[in-house]
Amino acid sequence: MQSFRAIFEPNLAPSAAGHAPLGIHWCLSPAIAAMDQLGADGHPARNLSLPPVPQPRRMWAGGELQVHDAFRIGDEVRRVSTIRDVVRKQGRSGELWFVAVDHRYHTSRGIVLSERHDIVYREAAAAVPKHAASDHEKAAPAPSRPVGRSWALVPSSTLLFRYSAITFNGHRIHYDLPYATQAEGYAGLVVHGPLQATLLLNLAAAHGAGIPATFRYRGVAPATAGHNLTIAASPEGRRFWTQGDGGVVHMEADVDRDLAV
Repeated sequence: MQSFRAIFEPNLAPSAAGHAPLGIHWCLSPAIAAMDQLGADGHPARNLSLPPVPQPRRMWAGGELQVHDAFRIGDEVRRVSTIRDVVRKQGRSGELWFVAVDHRYHTSRGIVLSERHDIVYREAAAAVPKHAASDHEKAAPAPSRPVGRSWALVPSSTLLFRYSAITFNGHRIHYDLPYATQAEGYAGLVVHGPLQATLLLNLAAAHGAGIPATFRYRGVAPATAGHNLTIAASPEGRRFWTQGDGGVVHMEADVDRDLAV
């Protein structure tokens, strides 16, 4: 709990006495594998909870949360995961595999949170020319949007490393700069999808003075360490997004209000 707050404060929504901060569930029940079971990217080479899709590049695409209760400090949490769907598609960048996984988080009080987690697997990155445009540089800026409330930060490599540690996430794109740029073709160290989603979820709760009953989010373009990151809310508090330099949108979210817990 203290490590989570040390990473995210002051960008956390107020929480009731005894309640855990929002987004902490992404730190619970990670896939555990021994060092000799890891692939070249730092992920478990064979995650037994997921199907054996053929493409190697794994990306956190988005998801949806249904909040039934708040996590409480001292809860013993059990996560039950089920593969919902596996779909193969052909995109402009090659073959894509979309995997949807349902997670149910249980405590002694019952189900606290239901989640659909969307994962996309892509083909291995081709060799990146030295002066090729990065994902960050190629992303088109979004039209200007009215903002009701916002937070701002510059995600550092240390912040990404600490978040990788508390989530037990070994994916090298978040802490190994040569690997991220040379092997996977990113502009720099990649800001985690759930890290951005945690910020958006907390802004949604802070802006609406209550935990959203439903929170939907999707990745739009990679965000990289060292760049300005704005976490923004629309004036009516229904739409949220993270935005980088030049107006590039990295993640979008919307909510249904409100859960009284």
